[in-house]
Amino acid sequence: MSGAAGRSTLRSFLAIDEREKLVQLAQTVRGRVLLFAVAVLAVSTYNSWWEAAFVVGAAMAFAYLEKQRQLILFAATYLMAFSALWLSETAIEESIAVVAAQERAAQFSPLLLAHLALITFMIFSWLALMVVRSHKGFILARRPVIALLTVEFALCGLTSLDLVHGLPRLALWSFLSVYTPYIWFLAYAIVDQRARDRSPDAFQLGTFHPFWGGPSSIPFGKGAGFLRKTLSKTPADLAITQIKGVKLLLWSNVLLAMKVALTWICEQKLSIPSVELALGAYLDGQAFPVLIGWSAVFWSTAKFCLRTAYWGHLFIGGARLAGFRLPRATWRPLEARTLIEYFNRFSYYFKELLVDFFFVPTFFRVFRRHPRLRMFFATFMAAGVGNVIFHFVREVDLVAAMGVSAAIESFTSYAFYCLVLATGIGISQVRANAGYRPSSTLAGRLWSFVSVWGFVVCLHVFSDESRRHTLLERASFLASLFGVG
Repeated sequence: MSGAAGRSTLRSFLAIDEREKLVQLAQTVRGRVLLFAVAVLAVSTYNSWWEAAFVVGAAMAFAYLEKQRQLILFAATYLMAFSALWLSETAIEESIAVVAAQERAAQFSPLLLAHLALITFMIFSWLALMVVRSHKGFILARRPVIALLTVEFALCGLTSLDLVHGLPRLALWSFLSVYTPYIWFLAYAIVDQRARDRSPDAFQLGTFHPFWGGPSSIPFGKGAGFLRKTLSKTPADLAITQIKGVKLLLWSNVLLAMKVALTWICEQKLSIPSVELALGAYLDGQAFPVLIGWSAVFWSTAKFCLRTAYWGHLFIGGARLAGFRLPRATWRPLEARTLIEYFNRFSYYFKELLVDFFFVPTFFRVFRRHPRLRMFFATFMAAGVGNVIFHFVREVDLVAAMGVSAAIESFTSYAFYCLVLATGIGISQVRANAGYRPSSTLAGRLWSFVSVWGFVVCLHVFSDESRRHTLLERASFLASLFGVG
């Protein structure tokens, strides 16, 4: 049997959502119970049993109880939030505790302050939606990202100045800590107010960190408008979507198991260090052999890719159980043959966020008489500027621990990473629009793989999430791997 025939047979075997009998079974009570049980088993790998049962149960209740969908979405989302299932899993509680210690306000519970801040943010968001509907010329309605980021940086400035102390500073920081991971969800909701068939406010608020999306700052499923378009319409369509959701949850577990196995092999058996450890050893004059250094970079990149994939599959699998026919978060990135294709495949919803809020506004406003420059610059604004802003905002807790200037300085290396990545993706986008297509021969596909992933692996040295090393130190370490010392 040829390789192509073998892949075709495997895909046919795994395409259980195309089997009529199984689709019909999924529309019965027995089939739904089976889907629920398998989904809970898959989700419980990541969470406690009761949390897994809650998420899966809420998703399937949303799918079947059409008249109560708005209530189910809102209630399930905020039960998750207020029970601290995601508030305590992010930097929110920790960052509030840091400021509380600085202000000597240990008598205030960080989790309680986070809950109060969440209530305040819900009211703030509801008022913001009413304002943009009533005042369409208001900057919040016309430029939601600029307005929301202005609020973000203004709050950062206030909490860093000597003008605010004690409880006022703690209250401001508590609100900022909750406001930050919600900012992109609110931006999508504000944009959705322009639609004629916009969702009710309760539905909009329910899509802010929806119960299937975990603590990620990336809106998996985008906003309410996109979710409405993807909602299954018929019982058969719903059954197929839910089967695909369970498949994705199981695949997420396979990737997680792969990461655990590779971690054991690479770190326990082969003693491959992390990039941070290898970099530190190099700076201390005790550099690992070049082969070990490259192994550290390769393994760190692979681990990051696996983590991105299995978390994204977990979230989208949960959304599909609710009936949303959402695209996968990561789709075969190893098959990418150009950088722009890699960008589209690796993290779909992060890419969509950058496109919606940075690429599109730029594309329609600049260099209209220069199409190639226009495409390159818009792509650069998304993959470069938008990328830096997103990650700096996501790690705003560094401002509390380090101060504004030190936090910005710690992002120098990541900003360089975004600069190089955006330049590469922008050139790739322009070439693709000009009609360039990589060779489809075996040698051509191999060269595309080496080119794309060689670029990604080398650049990973600068995107490592630790903030302890400078741009020059990282550049020197990467040069040493090529024999330049």
